[in-house]
Amino acid sequence: MSRTETEIATQPECWRRAIELAGRPDGPASTGMPRPGERVAVVGCGTSRFIGHAYAVLREAAGQGETDAFPASEIPPGRSYDRVVVLSRSGTTTEVLDAVRRLRGMTPCAAVTADPESPLAALADVAVALDFADEQSVVQTRFATTELVLLRALLGEDLGHLAGQAAGALSEPLLDGHRAGPGGGGVLEELLAAEQFTFLGRGWAHGIALEAALKMREAAGAWTEAYPAKEYRHGPISVAGPGRVVWWFGERDALPAGLADDITRTGGRLVALGHDPLADLVVVQRLAVGLAAARDLDPDRPRHLTRSVILA
Repeated sequence: MSRTETEIATQPECWRRAIELAGRPDGPASTGMPRPGERVAVVGCGTSRFIGHAYAVLREAAGQGETDAFPASEIPPGRSYDRVVVLSRSGTTTEVLDAVRRLRGMTPCAAVTADPESPLAALADVAVALDFADEQSVVQTRFATTELVLLRALLGEDLGHLAGQAAGALSEPLLDGHRAGPGGGGVLEELLAAEQFTFLGRGWAHGIALEAALKMREAAGAWTEAYPAKEYRHGPISVAGPGRVVWWFGERDALPAGLADDITRTGGRLVALGHDPLADLVVVQRLAVGLAAARDLDPDRPRHLTRSVILA
C-alpha cells in the first residue's frame, strides 16, 4: 500500500476529530475564525484554493456573510474585508506567506495549517493547527478534506453522518453497476481505461469537482476537467464520448434536468454516486491511486511536484 493510500484510509477518524475540535468551547470558534456577518476572503494555492472556494460558497449559503475566494497570488488590491482565512497544509508556501505579509496590520488573518510551528502560523493573527491530519504525501488528501470538515462544522452544519459516509467511500467497489448512476453499470476496469474525466458540481460541490480533477492530474497524470454543472453544455460537452467519463458530485436528483440523457447520447459514461460530495471525493482519491498504478506511476512521487511550492 502506498503512503497516499494509507493517508486516504484515515479520513473517517480525521473527520471525527475535526468535528470534535469545532465543537469544543475553547476550539477555533473562540480564537479568531470568521464570525457571522463579517465580510471574509479565503485564500490558498492549489488544493487549498479549491477547498477555500467550497467554504466560501457554504458560508454565504449559511447566511453568515459575503465571502470571496482567491488564489493567494491574486487577491484584488483595494478590497476591504473584516477577516481573511488563509489555508495552507505546510504553512510554507511562498505566495501564501507573501499574501499574509501584505495584509499584516490591516486585516486580521486566521490560518488553518497542519504545522503549528510553520512560518504561516507565526505570521497569522490566529492559527488553527490540524496536525493530526498532516501528511507525508505530496498529493493532499486527508488534510484538505479534514480542513473542510472543520470549516463546515464551524458554520453549524450537522455532520454526524459524514464519517460514516467516508468509511463507506473507502469500501465503495469502484464501481458496481447499481451505484454507477444513469448510463449503465460499470466496473473498475472501464474507469481505469477511460481516456478523459470531467467532474461536475453545483454550488460548493463545484469546488470539490475542481479538487477531484486536480487529484487525478497530480496522482495519475490524467486528462481531467471540472465545471459548474450547468456550464457543461456550453462547450465542454463537446469532448464527451465513448471511453470518457462525466462524474457528478451531489444528489442524483439534483443533476440538471436532461443532462444525464445528453451525456448518454454522446456515448460517454455518467457516474453519480449521490453521497455528500466530500465522501464522493474520497472515492475519486482512491480511483486516482488506482489509475496511477494502472499507468505504472507512483502516486507518492508525482511528476514535477513538491510537497510545498517555495520560490526563490
